Amino acid sequence: MTAPEYRPPRRPGPISDQAWEAIRAEFTLPSLAQVRRRFAELMEDPEPVMRQLVRIFIDDDTYCPGFQFLAGGQLEPTVVDLFHQAMELKIPHNYFTVWMITPSRELGGARPVDVLTESRAPLRRALEALGRAVGAN
Repeated sequence: MTAPEYRPPRRPGPISDQAWEAIRAEFTLPSLAQVRRRFAELMEDPEPVMRQLVRIFIDDDTYCPGFQFLAGGQLEPTVVDLFHQAMELKIPHNYFTVWMITPSRELGGARPVDVLTESRAPLRRALEALGRAVGAN
């Protein structure tokens, strides 16, 4: 099953339900409570990992996009690094998450999520471009 196609808005604004459904279909979108329970099963003190999570806020609920998880309860190091940079750039969580699944001109049309194992420098530059676009800088 392929994920529904998502096209980002030309300007930052509300993120459509279609974007969240695309993430849910391709990567999963567990609730924060589900992630906390799973980490509590895997480790004695899940709080250090919980503090590094990308979270999205939809209505009154909090979710964690699945693209940040590796097998065995580990977080994808490049996502953690990029998310830390996004927080420094004051990019809202939800915009960062949508950026991860959106083809990027700065990455030659690739989605950030698809090039996580390549050099981080182009990803960091692309994220800086997002920061400028959302007026976070």
